[in-house]
Amino acid sequence: MKSIVIGSRGSKLALIQAEWVKHELQQIYPGLEVQINVIKTKGDLILDKTLDKIGGKGLFVKEIQQALFQEEIDLAVHSMKDVPGIAPEGLLMAAVTKREDPRDVLVTRDGRMPEELPTGAVIGTSSLRRKAQIRWLKPDCQVVPIRGNVQTRLRKMEEQEMTGILLAAAGLIRLGMLEELPHVMLETDIFVPAVGQGALGCEIRKTDDWMKELLQPLEHDETRCAIRAERAFIQRLEGDCHVPVGAYGRLEKGEMVLTGLVACPSGEHRLQETVRGKPGACEALGLGLAERLIEKGAKKLMEAGVCHETDNR
Repeated sequence: MKSIVIGSRGSKLALIQAEWVKHELQQIYPGLEVQINVIKTKGDLILDKTLDKIGGKGLFVKEIQQALFQEEIDLAVHSMKDVPGIAPEGLLMAAVTKREDPRDVLVTRDGRMPEELPTGAVIGTSSLRRKAQIRWLKPDCQVVPIRGNVQTRLRKMEEQEMTGILLAAAGLIRLGMLEELPHVMLETDIFVPAVGQGALGCEIRKTDDWMKELLQPLEHDETRCAIRAERAFIQRLEGDCHVPVGAYGRLEKGEMVLTGLVACPSGEHRLQETVRGKPGACEALGLGLAERLIEKGAKKLMEAGVCHETDNR
């Protein structure tokens, strides 16, 4: 059996995710040697600016993808919500794993619901999507930027005396921290997740047929289909972390159900709709939902949001 090298970011969560892939592969292929190489990304190094100000979520994957091209690693393990919509020529997302809980979580000192937060509550997040939605639920709250890994954000919450912070449930579950923190799970129909939130992607060189076959047991068809629908939605809108956009797909009674959100950063205006369709037409479902929101003014809302954010830098 050959040996392989996995490339991963160096955060505790990223390493847990890479270790999970390593464990699964070694369970399937006894004797497979797997090494994990930590790769620093620009997104990990620049923590004093929000992602929309330094080039977008792709900053968490570019250096790892470059290591794939240079054959320093055989496999990159990504959080799918960090992966840009268009893959570099020559790379392939060979497997998308079964999705962990896709919801967002509001962590506070006493586990309050958003509507129970005090007037002027200070909430930490650097996601425009989360910012817009918490403002929609609690218009009088103050949202402050916060970057770093989960442990860093929790520390900053205490040091800066924030009322609470917004995080992904999947990360807290994988870290084994969810139950020890006072929190509220934000349901997907009122707080739409990021595209790909909760799923892992296994990326390889497109020409590496051996790795492609090796990873097939990790592929989860339902998750892949849902994320294809979500990514088609956001690509048609031409949205990323520069504007508040979210999407969540899931299978219900044999149908693919897709919810899409477009909002302005203030949270004052938002468009949200849910559609249903055949699982085999995932991209068409995403494109169709995007067109419906565009007809209702999504593009104008997005343009106004970008201008609003730019004017208040």
